[in-house]
Amino acid sequence: MSKFIYRLSILLAVVSFSAKAQNAETQIQYLSGKGYQDTKEWEFKISDGRKSGEWSTINVPSVWEQEGFGKYQYGIRFYGKPFPEGIADEVGEYKYTFEVPKAWENRRVKIVFDGSMTDTKVRINGRSASDDEHQGAFYRFKYDITDLLKFGKKNELSVVVSKESKNASVNLAERRADYWNFGGIFRPVFLEALPTTHINYTSLKAEADGTFEANVFLGNAASNVRAEITVLDTNGKKVGNTIKAYIVGSGDKIHLSGSFKDIRQWTAETPNLYKAEIAIYKGKELLHTISESIGFRTIEIRKGDGVYVNGQRVLMKGVNRHSFWPESGRTLNKELNYADVRLIKEMNMNAVRLSHYPPDPEFLQACDELGLYVMDELGGWHGHYDDAVGKKLVKEMVTRDLNHPSIIFWSNGNEGGWNTNLDNQFDIWDLQKRPVLHPQQEHNGVETMHYRSYGETLEYFRDDNIFMPTEYLHGLYDGGHGAGFDDYWEIMRKHPRGAGGYLWVFADEGIARTDQDGRIDNQGNYGADGIVGPHHEKEGSFFTVKEVWSPVMIMEKPILSKDFDGTFTLENRYDFTNTNTCAFEYELVNFSSPLNGKVERKTIEKGKIPSPNILPHGKGELKLNLPNNWKDADVLYVKATNKNGHELWTWDFTWDKTTEVKKQVSGKVDIQETAEAYIIKADKSEIKIDKTSGKLVEVIQSGKTISLTNGPKIIMARRGDRTLDGTINPDFLKGEDRIYKEFSCWDEEVNCSENLLNIEAKHENGKVVVTANYHGILQKVVWTINSDGLIQLDYEYEYNGVVDLAGMYFEYPEEKMRAKKWLGDGPYRVWQNRLKGTTLDIWENDYNDPIPGESFNYPEFKGYFNNWHWAEFTTEEGQIYIENKDTDTYLGVYSPRDGRDALLYTIPNTGIAVLDVIPPARNKVNATDLVGPSSQPKWLSGLQKRTIYLKFKK
Repeated sequence: MSKFIYRLSILLAVVSFSAKAQNAETQIQYLSGKGYQDTKEWEFKISDGRKSGEWSTINVPSVWEQEGFGKYQYGIRFYGKPFPEGIADEVGEYKYTFEVPKAWENRRVKIVFDGSMTDTKVRINGRSASDDEHQGAFYRFKYDITDLLKFGKKNELSVVVSKESKNASVNLAERRADYWNFGGIFRPVFLEALPTTHINYTSLKAEADGTFEANVFLGNAASNVRAEITVLDTNGKKVGNTIKAYIVGSGDKIHLSGSFKDIRQWTAETPNLYKAEIAIYKGKELLHTISESIGFRTIEIRKGDGVYVNGQRVLMKGVNRHSFWPESGRTLNKELNYADVRLIKEMNMNAVRLSHYPPDPEFLQACDELGLYVMDELGGWHGHYDDAVGKKLVKEMVTRDLNHPSIIFWSNGNEGGWNTNLDNQFDIWDLQKRPVLHPQQEHNGVETMHYRSYGETLEYFRDDNIFMPTEYLHGLYDGGHGAGFDDYWEIMRKHPRGAGGYLWVFADEGIARTDQDGRIDNQGNYGADGIVGPHHEKEGSFFTVKEVWSPVMIMEKPILSKDFDGTFTLENRYDFTNTNTCAFEYELVNFSSPLNGKVERKTIEKGKIPSPNILPHGKGELKLNLPNNWKDADVLYVKATNKNGHELWTWDFTWDKTTEVKKQVSGKVDIQETAEAYIIKADKSEIKIDKTSGKLVEVIQSGKTISLTNGPKIIMARRGDRTLDGTINPDFLKGEDRIYKEFSCWDEEVNCSENLLNIEAKHENGKVVVTANYHGILQKVVWTINSDGLIQLDYEYEYNGVVDLAGMYFEYPEEKMRAKKWLGDGPYRVWQNRLKGTTLDIWENDYNDPIPGESFNYPEFKGYFNNWHWAEFTTEEGQIYIENKDTDTYLGVYSPRDGRDALLYTIPNTGIAVLDVIPPARNKVNATDLVGPSSQPKWLSGLQKRTIYLKFKK
């Protein structure tokens, strides 16, 4: 009996302890769902627009436009006007009935809104939860509603949300911006049940050397309260000693300090996290306990020098990011937030700026766990909050986010949206006293000016301040981002006062409109600025950025020297990571072309490469043990992966190989001459060459027409505002910098590109050879037709001068094109100033013609392709095969399509082309002449000699 009583007493003690521990925890009850695709239905009525004037239901959280209510509104349309006529200004009324556990009766209960657009008034059981309505959309706010609740019974929550604010400064800061204005409770709503004496929030400071400080703020004044902080590693093992401190007198703040040894530092490369368990006691009684994820790291701005993390100078390889998804607007979920961070890191980025408001808490958690340096931004696009509202919102932002180790900067608004009276407010709440920046203005020794030209960027580096543009290379459609990026990054990474920068912007803000059958609406060119599309479709610049920002870099050029012995020079551009944590592998591959009967990619050999021991910012060697016959292959790939197995980049290398001589095939080639043309028949092919132009005018294959005609035709074009000296004509009309124009002649009676002097055809060594000589830019064309139908085309042209587009082309009806397969760099097209980000391989894609900003089919079919060896076009009429004797030309496939507003380029259509010069791409802000050396026009000089091969198949 005594044993039973003993055991029972032990059991009751355990139960009692467990109950007390549970009572000491914060208990959460969600009134809404937790995000997109996890929602709850509330009653809802809207004042205006779709489905207005009647009570129905709505999913919460959500923006009401995506639930079929109200009106869509893009902010910049009413720029600078606080209360304009005609703006969408609906008011939404919400109701929700909920029960509160009877067991919460002796606890303090708060209602928490993570985000509501915009002015929000909350009532519980008909009584106001606060004296005023909350103003500011992107901020967590909470009210103590303990005295308004009926415990153990049903309660009614009523919320009125105004899409527009009554406060002019809120509208100018948040609503008159270059992004969508939504309405509604777009982030979760939940209840917090807290002990009577509880922790309100904490401000933690964990330094790289292990020193630790904390301010623990209580929800109300108390005395004789002790705080204890225990730090645990990821395995739950206690680190060092528990830190303890008592409240001084009667107050609401407890300051603690201590230190920990042998900690693992947090960086974006090494996101080592710990858990801080924070508890308050009165005597032996546990009152309240919470936990926070922390990272030990130290942030410094060393004026005139750089940004330092843990004593190491680092560069921000950053991007701006909106909280956005097409189907849900600003309402996201954990999966979408984490997916954004993973995609950003896939581009080898290490930093993100949260433009232009604080994000979901889950995004910051992902940055902590996966590793990104974060600039957390107070709202303020071009207008700024007034002092009264701004102080409240700074407090709400900072107290919510301050313990995230990923946050290394606060941003006080954007591009004039800084209220400088708020600069001192951040330190009030932030024990770490992180640097506060003004994007597009120098502040705290960091110049962040936006969208400087290449030359202006060099000039900014001559100043004494650190230069770190918080926006640059403004994307638009397929422009910006990677176009000119390599030029910019080389000067940014090499300059002693460079701190990197942030590209604009991560993703298109195209909303799937519920009033237009889900059409993706980017508001023309306003929202179409992303490196990825609305659903994160990868554009060409995605891979350019990935290659340029690879943290390990092979320095050899793509064509290996004759004495290459398998040793590469390797640069370690990591800040904290040795290359011995990376993995390297090689692959030797051979390719075969359609001429050989079968397109094949065959791996000859592959193997692992020993990882060299190279310290951060160091150089060393990567040594491959290649087989003796490695040069029999066509390409050598070298792939680098990080410690998590994620690809950093895969480089391809080729070398000079003896060009394979086209085999002479026995057979007959017939030639027929008419007054207008030469008609040559070989095997199943019949081609017609016009005697007055020397051009191919007809192809018949197996009795059926293939409509490749009117070539070779010379194309020469310059930017519309370009002079003959390559400079910009100051008298050009607006928009001419976006239009590329073919050359015109002084004498309109003369074709300055090609004037036929003579033409002849003859049999020669079992082939038919047609030779045409010209006066003008085109000098000579030689057609050699083999008995198997293979056509060799040799052509020569000469132009001495400046060009933006040069080469020759054939016409083929675009409506008959179906697909292409090619051996060359791909799968994305290139521009003159965006050659990186592609890989030599066999690629193929079906015909597509996406409208930039409206449809998002990538890679694009049309455009310019580098380092091409051969291409096979599949048409509704048959196959057109074209082979390149030299790989230093570009394959042109029609002309890249611009958006409907033609803000980037209008380029002459060049059908199927072989080009020596292709144009660069501009960005939304800067024309091509302003974005660096690789974007400048080319000076052609002397005779250009080219050879290609053609073959047709039905």
